[in-house]
Amino acid sequence: MVVTGGSSGIGRAIAQRARSDGATVCIWDVNAPVEPDVLFMHTDVTDEASVAAATAQVLARCGRLDVLVTCAGITGATLAVTSYPLEEWRRVMDINLTGVFLCCKAAVVHMQQHNYGRIVNLASIAGKEGNAGQSAYSASKAGVIALTKSLGKELSGYDVRVNCIAPAMIESPLLAQMPATKIQEILAKIPLGRPGTVEEVASLALWLASDECSFSTGAVFDASGGRATY
Repeated sequence: MVVTGGSSGIGRAIAQRARSDGATVCIWDVNAPVEPDVLFMHTDVTDEASVAAATAQVLARCGRLDVLVTCAGITGATLAVTSYPLEEWRRVMDINLTGVFLCCKAAVVHMQQHNYGRIVNLASIAGKEGNAGQSAYSASKAGVIALTKSLGKELSGYDVRVNCIAPAMIESPLLAQMPATKIQEILAKIPLGRPGTVEEVASLALWLASDECSFSTGAVFDASGGRATY
């Protein structure tokens, strides 16, 4: 299993849960994990050559790449569209959307060859509803949802399933990238009245990455505390 952005937050929780279940896990990140014994490859998901090199390392060390979980992402600036800098827009899109595309593109070739694979992309409820002041983040996550649906259909002739998770607010380091006022605004939309935990998202991700997820592909699974309405 490869987990992008696996050095912290949701990605770290997924990697830890997968290792405890006996999976061989490789973390692709620009930041090294805290745990010293973790299989780690410094990978820039926005750079196709970096992703290709990391893929080659995984295949050399493990022989196969059966599961890809894409968690690398940033929230970006919280600004109105009229004030949003183009460079910041491009940075968010590169990491959150292009990074998912490049990692999926690299993994799918090998999954098709073995007629097996599970891909789990981390989207967001913002990709469905849009968050005011977070146009780049919302648009990038909407793109992840559309990419997941397209790729799921493309691979329907193989035993390769592609799904995504759309969390609402999750208690993770990503929250530190958001202003306190925005956090309170988003929290007020969650009927359960609390953020989710990274462990709750990890539980869902591990099912989507398993053989038991056999009749769902191109789908969006909410982890929103009741916020999602469709």
